[in-house]
Amino acid sequence: MNSHFFSDFSHVVFPKSCSVSLTGIKDTIITDCKKSEVWKVLILDPFTTKLLSSCCKMSDLMSEKITIVEDLFKSREPVPEMKAIYFMSPTAKCVDAFIADFKTKPKYKAAYVYFTDYCPDDLFNNMKMYCAKYIRVCKEINMSFMPQEAQVFTCDNPGAFQSIYSPKSQDKKKTLETLADQLVTLCATLDEYPGVRYKNNMVNAKALAELVDNKLAKHYELDDSGKKKDKTQAQLLIVERGIDPVSPILHELTYQAMAYDLIDIQNDTYKYKAKDGSEKQALLNEDDMLWVKLRHKHIADKTIHLQLAEDCMQHFANNVEKLCKAEQDLAVGLDVEGVKVKDPMRTLLPVLLNPYSTHDKIRAVLLYIFSLNGTANFSCRRLPSFFSRKPTRRDRSQDQTYNLSRWTPVIKDVMEVSEITILYDVLYKVFAVIISAFARQKHKASSQDDRRTGSRLIIFVVGGISYSEMRCAYEVTQAVKSCEVIIGSSHILTPTGLLNDIKALSKGPMETFTIEERSNA
Repeated sequence: MNSHFFSDFSHVVFPKSCSVSLTGIKDTIITDCKKSEVWKVLILDPFTTKLLSSCCKMSDLMSEKITIVEDLFKSREPVPEMKAIYFMSPTAKCVDAFIADFKTKPKYKAAYVYFTDYCPDDLFNNMKMYCAKYIRVCKEINMSFMPQEAQVFTCDNPGAFQSIYSPKSQDKKKTLETLADQLVTLCATLDEYPGVRYKNNMVNAKALAELVDNKLAKHYELDDSGKKKDKTQAQLLIVERGIDPVSPILHELTYQAMAYDLIDIQNDTYKYKAKDGSEKQALLNEDDMLWVKLRHKHIADKTIHLQLAEDCMQHFANNVEKLCKAEQDLAVGLDVEGVKVKDPMRTLLPVLLNPYSTHDKIRAVLLYIFSLNGTANFSCRRLPSFFSRKPTRRDRSQDQTYNLSRWTPVIKDVMEVSEITILYDVLYKVFAVIISAFARQKHKASSQDDRRTGSRLIIFVVGGISYSEMRCAYEVTQAVKSCEVIIGSSHILTPTGLLNDIKALSKGPMETFTIEERSNA
């Protein structure tokens, strides 16, 4: 995985608040470009577009003097006075598009090239042949996976299921090679050299595990630090979708899994209509702290809050919306158009004449008094006649049932068993270090002591993961504080998506099909 003429092995962590940290990208791409104060163009392919959008906004790029973001494969106007940053995958299609930008008439003043992974020699030589004098920097940043959540990643390859499992597949070996390369960049990003294990009697898991193990050994032998990296405490466990065919097709009743199963959510974006009929959309990602807090909760655990929100909106529609307008006018002294409220009593009277509760009317009266900095006694004496004596009360109830959520995904059992194995390994290593230290009577800390006391279990499921399995990674991490579980796959499955994948197994490479979605109206 070594770079041809510049090497950079950036370590990007999975932070709590974002699926991938901007730090690693800034430490390479942005730092190099900061040496020049001119504005630049950023050119991305579809994969790096997703990767970058998962960790930063346009405003972040603007602050780093990046003024335009362009698609590598779309027609672009030349900007010969500007420098261009190319962040792309090391594929023939990407490299050919890059060469086309400079081969005849250069579109940009210079190029800073960053690959997500190792660039093959033939592609690199083609670049050097046609574009060498325009390339200022060329680096490989080893980040060819897609961080999905704090503890979840994918290889952004939904077609892997058919490529690996279809009897008519023509690219199974290539797909496994690509997945192995992506897993190596994940381990490098996490600064882990894990032991690689696979579930017995799983041919594809075994093949992928062997590829990853060999590529990891080669990667760390070629590390530019000049030192051969020792194995870390982490374990990489590779299993196949067949280990648990049940979880992906069940109706799951935790919030995230239920939403992605029953609602048409595309690219993590929930689209809906507001009460006024306008189209709204919300991005369900790590930036939405409420989503992060609730996504793994059983729907029954949220019943009271859903009911509470519904009750609030019912009150808002019945009374509060009109009250809010009057209250705001009295409090601010201006109406919604910014016009000064000249006669606050005209704002107050409709509240007093309508059948609002006594407390609501008192609140409005107080706002009226405050708006005038006090009021005459005769006005106060006139006001009590508007109030009734009968208060209104509201009753609430909560109903929680779990009878329809008895199933626990098998992957959780696998995680917990693997956790025990890792803990035994860690304890053995700790005792070995202690015994060795006493035997040699050395006081200097070893490199093993300098590492974190916790460990990581990385699970990769060949053929897709379900949202319930993603949830298990968080649950096991929470239960076993000393070990973090990270789970990933080629892609994320929904029940409908899995049925489409299975149906595709009997189809030829060029045949298409679809399973009709039920209406969400």
